[in-house]
Amino acid sequence: MPQNIPLGFYVDADTFIHRLPAWVKFVVLIAFIISTTIFAKTIPVAVGCAVVALAVYPLARIPARVAWNQLYPPLYLLVALAALQWWQQDLETAVTTFFSIYAAIVAAVLLTLTTKVSEMMESFEKALAPLGKLGLPVENISLAMSLTIRLLPLMLGTVQEVMDARKARGAGTSLLAFGTPVVIRSIRRARAMGEALQARGVGD
Repeated sequence: MPQNIPLGFYVDADTFIHRLPAWVKFVVLIAFIISTTIFAKTIPVAVGCAVVALAVYPLARIPARVAWNQLYPPLYLLVALAALQWWQQDLETAVTTFFSIYAAIVAAVLLTLTTKVSEMMESFEKALAPLGKLGLPVENISLAMSLTIRLLPLMLGTVQEVMDARKARGAGTSLLAFGTPVVIRSIRRARAMGEALQARGVGD
């Protein structure tokens, strides 16, 4: 198992979570994020939301190493965000913000680990089908939404790799040493993905 889980990684298991339709999981995810945003106003509630999201991973038979490799990259950005919240407001707000956002990330990653891209696209296409009668490119929109969901973990992994490389070069506080590689890698990935999609006839 590589340390960094590749784009589109899917844990193939026979669980009730895997068998749920993609649209059901997506609706549950949205409901969970909205509920967390509305009700997670205190540290215990925010921590509880994160614990609930994490508790589903064993039920979905997600290996601990796979879960950790997906969930640790956002921690660096969230710690920085929490520190900013602490500086601007107070410690309780910082901790609450940290766990409420992390709970949403944990739930979103679970969706990507238990749902195939093809299933996501099919669900998005069915939901957008009425708009297709108005001339909207439903298939392209569905593909864009699916790829966006899949790209989030990979993007966070890229950020972590660049941060590690920056520290190794002794440029731990340089924004230029951080931003430039992230932008270049993102552009290269986008071009490679575009060429791959074009080769498969997407968008013709």
